[in-house]
Amino acid sequence: MSLTGLPAVATDPCVHCGFCLPTCASYRVLGTEMDSPRGRIHALKAIAAGELELDATTASHFDSCLGCFACVSACPSGVRYDELIEATRPKLNAPELRSPAQRAFRKLLLSLLPYPNRLRAALAPLRAYAGTPLQALARRSGLTRLLGPQVEAMEQLLPPLAPEAFRDGFRLLLGCVQRLFDPAVNQAVVEVLCANGIEVVLPPDQGCCGAVTHHQGELEQTRQLASAVIDSFAAVVGPGRPAGPEPLDAVLVAASGCGHTLKAYAEILNGSADAAGFAARVADIHEYLASLGLSEAFTAQLAPLPHADGTPATAEHPLAVAYHDACHMLHGQGIRDQPRALLRQIPHLQLREATEVGVCCGSAGIYNLVQPAEAAELGQIKAADLAGTGAELAASANIGCTLQIRRHMAEQEQPIPVLHPIELLQRSWKAGAGR
Repeated sequence: MSLTGLPAVATDPCVHCGFCLPTCASYRVLGTEMDSPRGRIHALKAIAAGELELDATTASHFDSCLGCFACVSACPSGVRYDELIEATRPKLNAPELRSPAQRAFRKLLLSLLPYPNRLRAALAPLRAYAGTPLQALARRSGLTRLLGPQVEAMEQLLPPLAPEAFRDGFRLLLGCVQRLFDPAVNQAVVEVLCANGIEVVLPPDQGCCGAVTHHQGELEQTRQLASAVIDSFAAVVGPGRPAGPEPLDAVLVAASGCGHTLKAYAEILNGSADAAGFAARVADIHEYLASLGLSEAFTAQLAPLPHADGTPATAEHPLAVAYHDACHMLHGQGIRDQPRALLRQIPHLQLREATEVGVCCGSAGIYNLVQPAEAAELGQIKAADLAGTGAELAASANIGCTLQIRRHMAEQEQPIPVLHPIELLQRSWKAGAGR
């Protein structure tokens, strides 16, 4: 199979220096040149020159890529590997490049994850199982291993399902997985925004932004989802306002994977003016709050968070928090300092930095489901790195990362909770306000 339409110019600056290798998550666990950015670029050049065939074996080396873009940040020559892998992914969906079982599993995932109502229906029978002693027993007994590695990986990521997961109380950009698996994050975002005097507008009938399908090269499905999101935001009105469309000042996102895709809507929708206008208003919640500045009334009410034993943090004994940089925030959007700046406004909170800040945790969309062995090794490395900081909490601003790290944090000798940074702000504000 040939690869036409690839941005060949993006490969030209690559001098195969190897600076990308230490940052590459797939190279970290597989250790093979073909599973590194440098190796994949070499393969693309060989395919374009007719020296290599894009067959199932070659495609597997592209499938091993997590799309974390750490190599883009590390490259001294400015190679846009992110553009290369995004242009290559649609080609990997050709039927002959994956087995029937692989295609069926991916089709199942992409017919459920981007559709919250379908996912709710699928999860409803599991409400009496998730987070209960029955689930713990099934895992301890090894019963889940009988389901096969991919289904077992899905079960291992399944958290307790809160009642709030089965209804949408708030409608920012909710995130499909986040609204079901961690609805407390959306609650925290709304409370923090309102407490800072920011009016929260509720778009009706909001669906998936298309991040999960975009990450898999399913362009037509992504475009359908993206167009539907733009339409749902276009006619939104705020509470108490007269009916009729009104432009939004910003579209805020609390999941970095979603934010990365939303900011790319103009490219995804082929330069559409509506898409470009929408994308220009998209901002990560940390990016927005750091730029706007927290209100004096809000910061005045921030109080120290408690230690695990319930005692409040003090200047002499601060609460240590390890911040995890999600790849699509750090490498995809260039957002690093803003979340840290917000967390530092919490009194007596001390940030601890992981050793391998820019290395992927192994979540990467559906990577931890379709490549469970490689993802598990990366998840163990990341959880050990965060726990090894000596922090009492970890903060993660992407739902996929949070689920992945929580799963492997449970395997650590001294596991620590994983929360969204905005949840920590919310808890600090509530503690100071006596709520």
